[in-house]
Amino acid sequence: MSQLIVRNLDETIVQALKEQAARHGRSAEAEHREILKEALAPDPPEDLKTMFLAMPDVGEDSDFERIRSLPRRLDL
Repeated sequence: MSQLIVRNLDETIVQALKEQAARHGRSAEAEHREILKEALAPDPPEDLKTMFLAMPDVGEDSDFERIRSLPRRLDL
């Protein structure tokens, strides 16, 4: 694992980090890791159901009907 050192932080930021860490039951270092992870890690992909539910409900079923002007060919 890599290490990261952050210098020249304002004391109010450090104090806020410690207080937030205490509220979450973590060390300041663990809280710092979590903040960085939430800010920079890619979002997990959505599941297919969630993606479908997010699609707008537009159009009519008839918009998607196939128009058959010629009979089907059966290549045997």
